Amino acid sequence: DAAAPFGGGSAGGWGRGPPTFPPSFPPPSGAADQTPPDLARERCKAVTSFYHQPAIDAAAERPSVRLTPTTMLYSGRSQDGSHILKSARYLQQELPVRIAHRIQGFRNLPFIIGCNPTILHVHELYIRAFQKLSDFPPIQTHADESQYCALLRQLLEDHKDVVTLLAEGLRECRRHIQDERLLRPFLDKTLTSRLGMRMLAAHHLALHEDKPDFVGIICTRLSPKKLIEKWVDFARRLCEHQYGNAPRVRINGHVAARFPFIPLPLDYVLPELLKNAMRATMESHLDTPYNVPDIVVTIANNDIDLVIRISDRGGGIPHDLLDKVTEYHFSTAEASAQDPRLGGPFRTLMDASGQPGPMHGFGFGLPTSRAYAEYLGGSLVLQSLQGVGTDVYLRLRHIDGKAESFRI
Repeated sequence: DAAAPFGGGSAGGWGRGPPTFPPSFPPPSGAADQTPPDLARERCKAVTSFYHQPAIDAAAERPSVRLTPTTMLYSGRSQDGSHILKSARYLQQELPVRIAHRIQGFRNLPFIIGCNPTILHVHELYIRAFQKLSDFPPIQTHADESQYCALLRQLLEDHKDVVTLLAEGLRECRRHIQDERLLRPFLDKTLTSRLGMRMLAAHHLALHEDKPDFVGIICTRLSPKKLIEKWVDFARRLCEHQYGNAPRVRINGHVAARFPFIPLPLDYVLPELLKNAMRATMESHLDTPYNVPDIVVTIANNDIDLVIRISDRGGGIPHDLLDKVTEYHFSTAEASAQDPRLGGPFRTLMDASGQPGPMHGFGFGLPTSRAYAEYLGGSLVLQSLQGVGTDVYLRLRHIDGKAESFRI
């Protein structure tokens, strides 16, 4: 999975040793008096080194170059294998710039949040990724390129838990956050930029594979129905494990549609939306768990976008919570006790499931899905029929449609 910037990330196995270069912050007064002066100086240096990094400042001044999926598709093949070197050189220029932009985002966080050890750990992962990528010598040969691939794989692995860590860090300092909405731009940007970097790195690594119907991570004839069925099976297994049963799912609309598309972001968003629909259905029929209404998924394919509607009969989202479900939440039990969609009984199960998306628990699922959909030139809209159920509309722009495609 993925590097600080990139990466899925399940909450299982946090895989984080103690942060290496900010040593933990000075203990509260009293204890601090016994800190040897050289250690105190060392700590002070460690934290300032986060802010004094001329190379990062310079890279952050450069604009990032975002690609359309069509560009990636057409430059993803060549007779002589030169496309692989071109792709690697593009990443070598691009990734440090994007990471530097995100480091700026961490520096601009309110100080008390930026000092939280978990947030600092993520900030440091980004700094380390920047240094490793910047120190890599120019890519001249295929041997250089395979070394570069090894570095990308290592970074993807190092960073796979970033979403979980960010959610955890923000929960740890939630009493210092007066208004959760102020952090929305930071989280939207950090999570979508990470998705973009992860997609670019995964695409480059996948160019080495010869998979039928794929160029890198782009599927040349994706069937939305097949992808939905895959995630329905996954969500139903989780749901049966938790509740002893799961709603059936009917798929209708343009079930035979096939078109070029990137399945990766759907692999995050679909399981999240299906889990929510199943959870709401089961929670609102606790008296009759073996007789629950079906969930209906409708596919609408046109020459501009793909629309997936997921309709459940799970009672709907109460009026007072409707606006809140697509905001990030760092508060825990209070909200999820009122509405399972903000955390709820699935949480422990999701954390244990090692699921590919980082979006379970923590009140991060729907806002992350919304951010991803918007990043991909689409939207995520919820219509609640209070007392009956919820319709979720996921729209994603075609990569070869009439309207301009998104850029990664």
